[in-house]
This record gives sequence, C-alpha cells and structure tokens, in this order.
Amino acid sequence: MSSEAVLHPGVAVAHTEGHHDVHHHKQSFITKYIFSQDHKIIGKQFLITGIIWAVLGGLMSVLFRLQLGFPDTTFPWLETILGKWGKGGHISQEAYYSLTTIHGTVMIFFVLTAGLSGTFANFLIPLQIGARDMASPFMNMLSYWFFFAASIIMLSSFFVQTGPFAGGWTAYPPLSALGEASPGSQTGMDLWLASLILFVVSQLLGGLNYISTVLNMRTKGMSMTRLPLSTWGVFLQAILGVLSFPVLFSGFILLIFDRHFGTSFYLSDIYIQGVGALPHEGGNAILYQHLFWFLGHPEVYIAILPAFGIVSEVMSTNARKPIFGYSAMVMSMFAIVILAFLVWAHHMFVSGMNPFLGSIFVLLTLLIAVPSSIKVFNWLTTLWRGNIRFTPAMLFCIGFVSVFISGGLTGIWLGNSAIDIHIHDTYFVIAHFHLVMGVASMFGMFCGVYHWFPKMFGRMMNSTLGSIHFWITIVGAYLIFWPMHYEGLAGMPRRYYDYSSWESFKQFIELNKFISICAIITFFAQFLFLFNFFHSIFKGRKLTSKNPWKSNALEWTTPINPGHGNWPGEIPEVHRWPYDYSKDGHDFIPQTVPVGEEDKMDEQV
Repeated sequence: MSSEAVLHPGVAVAHTEGHHDVHHHKQSFITKYIFSQDHKIIGKQFLITGIIWAVLGGLMSVLFRLQLGFPDTTFPWLETILGKWGKGGHISQEAYYSLTTIHGTVMIFFVLTAGLSGTFANFLIPLQIGARDMASPFMNMLSYWFFFAASIIMLSSFFVQTGPFAGGWTAYPPLSALGEASPGSQTGMDLWLASLILFVVSQLLGGLNYISTVLNMRTKGMSMTRLPLSTWGVFLQAILGVLSFPVLFSGFILLIFDRHFGTSFYLSDIYIQGVGALPHEGGNAILYQHLFWFLGHPEVYIAILPAFGIVSEVMSTNARKPIFGYSAMVMSMFAIVILAFLVWAHHMFVSGMNPFLGSIFVLLTLLIAVPSSIKVFNWLTTLWRGNIRFTPAMLFCIGFVSVFISGGLTGIWLGNSAIDIHIHDTYFVIAHFHLVMGVASMFGMFCGVYHWFPKMFGRMMNSTLGSIHFWITIVGAYLIFWPMHYEGLAGMPRRYYDYSSWESFKQFIELNKFISICAIITFFAQFLFLFNFFHSIFKGRKLTSKNPWKSNALEWTTPINPGHGNWPGEIPEVHRWPYDYSKDGHDFIPQTVPVGEEDKMDEQV
C-alpha cells in the first residue's frame, strides 16, 4: 500500500487499471530526456523551446522598435551583426517587415500557444487528475517533435537568399499567394507555410491527447467538478484548438495550391507592373480571411484559457481562500469557448461586410464581455480579505488580472464596428491585443513557472529576483502599450516602416522614442528571469517538503522528484475539491483527505 494510504487509512485503494510504471525500464539519456514519453519531460521540452522562441521573438521586436523609435539615427553595429539587413546602420525595409511578421507568428503560435499550453497541459494534466501519463505517451512525444520541426523550418527561413516571409503574421493573399509580391513571398513563404502546417499537426496530436486523458484517466473520486481550474483551462483550450485548427490547416492547403498548382481559390484579376495580368480568376482573398480568422480569434482564447486556469489556481492557493464561484468560473470558460467560434468576422469589419451582418457580430463580440467580467469579479472576490502571500507567482497573478482588465476594456471599443472602422489597423489595435493577449498570457506563463518550478525541478527559484522581474515587467508593459492607444486614436497606422514623412504623425516622434526605450529595458529585464530559471535548476534551494506552497491539489502528493508514472505506488483517491483553504480551522485540506477526517491529516502531504 502506498504511503498515502498509510497516512490516510481507507483512502487509497487499488486503482490500477491501465496504469503503467516504467521505473523498471533502464533508460539512456536520449530516451529519458530527448525522445521521452514522460509527460513531465515533454512539458519541460515545450517550456525550454518556448523560452528560446520568446527570446528570439523579443529580440526581433527590439530591432524593429529601433527603427520606429529612432528612424533618423544610424546604428553602425546593426550592419556589423545583420549585414545587408542593417546596411548603413539602418534596418532595411525588407528586414523590418520580415521581423514584424516573424515576431507576430512565433510569439502567438510558438510562445503563447505551444510554450504556454504545451508546457502546462503536458505537465499538469496527469498530475492533477491522478494519472500515470497521457492517454497516448507516444503521440504526446510526437506532438513535441512536430513542434520542434516546425521551429527549425521557421528559423531556417532567415537563412534563405530571399529572406523570411514579410507579409504580416496573418499572411493575407495576394502577398502570401504570389511569389512575385515581395522577396519574402518566395521561398520564405513556403517555409512559413510548411512550418505552420507542422505546428497545427503538433497542436492536434497534443489536443486530442489532453482531451482523452482528462475524460478517461481520472483517478477514483476525481469527478469533473473536482478538477482544478488549471486543468479545466487546458482541457477547454484543447477542445477549442481541435475544432478550430483544422480550418486554418485547410486554408493553408488551399494557399499552397494557389501558389504552386495554378488554382485560384484566393486570387482574381491580379496585375503586376511589368508582367501584366496574371492567369487567376474567380477567387477571392476574403475567403482566406474567413478561414484564417475562424482560427485566428479562437487563438486568442487558446492562448489565454490556460492562463485563466493557472491564475485561478495560484490565486486561491496564495490568498489562502477558496476560489470564489468555482462553477461560475467553469461555466464562463465554457461560454467563452462557444462564443469564440461566433465572433471571427469582427476582424473583418472593413472588408466590405454587410452592415446588418456586422451588427450581429458586434452583438456576439460584446457578449464575450459577460463571461470575462464574471471571471474578473470572481478573481477580485477571491482576493478580497484574503491572507495573501506575495510570492512572485502571486504578483504575476495579480498583474495578470490588471492587464486583462485594461486590455479587455479596449476590446469593447474594437468590438463595436462604428469605432473599429476608425481605429482599424492602427496602434490602438496593437495596444489592445498586446495587453489582453500577449502580456496577460505571458504573465500567466510566468505565474505558472514560478509556482510549479519546485514540482518541475525539485528546487526553488529566487523570490527576490522574481519580484524585481515582476515590477520591471508590469511597469514596462504599461509604459510601452498604454501610449499606443493615443497614437491609434490619432490614426497612426501599424506596420509602417517610416511614419516621419506624414506631418500629422511627427508629433509622436518623441513618444515613439520613449516607447522604444521602455521596450528595450523591459526586454533585457527578462534576462533576470532567464538567469533565475536556469541557475535555480542547478543551484536553487533544494526542496525539503514535497508541498512547499501548502496546496490542496493532487500534484503535490507526488514525491519531490517523481519518476515516470508519477506515484511510486497506488494513485491516491480524491475526496473533495481542491480549494478547501482556511476551512474549519485548517489552513489547507488536501484533496486526498476524506471528508470528516481533517483532524487526522498529515501536514506533510
């Protein structure tokens, strides 16, 4: 009988169907850490790869912010490190558009999707539901390697002669469908498509695994209404991805046909100077926009749903209070998943849409504010009169709520077609989605890493460095993105290489310089996190207790360094939800403690 069963007589009973314990398998370094089928190792692989992409994507933003902040300044070192891309000390136009395109692509797909959900879905689901591993560990391993292959192909596009794709992360035709459109529309676009197709395959393999695991492999007593909200977040994110990514996949396949097989799904009546009329007819680029945004808008929630769950879990643990409105939190996430499929056309208000149809999408878009507001209300109510522990994870948790509210309020503006037509494709949009999606999701990711680092590596991160990292990051985020709202309201367009030729936008030269300086400082402040993370893996304070945060969730009942299979003996049975904090005179009551036996629980669980 397991140690848990000894500590709680009658709790852990035999529950071995389908379980596997591979401790007896002798594993080499390659099978244990490279081609591993252990969900915990795969989660770490997603995390490390996501961190590498976050650094590269952030560095790209620093480079193009140099152009936006200092359009008339020469930086000779740019030519030294970038060659023809930085000729004469300026970022070239082709390089600028490639950097903005690849920055958007990798930050949204490779960092906020794979880095966030890939890490925490893999790491947390089996541990929190009481399973040995995912339903298919082999498919799970493949999901990472498809993502890794996608990463290599995307990176390789920087080394082709014509450069990476430069037509924007949305890859609208004709820039993406015609090789003649720009240098980046040639081989770079083919590599972009190949990379994202592999990425979609990775997401589908992972998503099907997450859904199957949650539905079929929960331990005894772990009903759906006892799932931690962090598991609910990644479970619903997986459903959203499985239903929406195939549409994007189809859109990419049609794009490949247009590019290489003479079809005209997206092209019609195209003339190119010096070439004349191209042999395309009958297609419509708006079709691509519909297919793209049918995934593109749910993608916002694919990125942030895991953060919703992580923040709820960490907030309750560190406020030492039950999460307020558990059922409302779950139902609001369900509502967001459903509404996410019904609002894609609000990205297309300026595409010539019928105003009546537009008004329907306005209504559906604004409805999302209801479940979002429920979540915010419940988070604030959970914090109210809580015995709050300001750990780095909790700071990022509170910071998440702050930027989610700030970015969410501006979403109401953009969801209204009458206002959106004025500020469409301006810096107002940049500010909105960077706050509500980019910064909020990154805060959810930081929150999760700081909280579950002890479970991942058996050591603690430095909390002082973590706190400094938080304060620089949140101040920097507001200083970067808040002023962009004003630029957007004044009509300043996004993606422009040089705005100084327009008299009306010269007033923002000093403001853009300020934003760029803040962006550079905030980017380099992230190296505090990188140092803390990698240093703590090897030199961080070792855990002496397997439950350092005194949490109720099931993952903290595993050994400090759990092997493949997670629990050495029987998997413990669950008797209650995971949010019994400060109840009946107990600071916390783990899920494994039977109702009525709280006084017998072992504080070391």
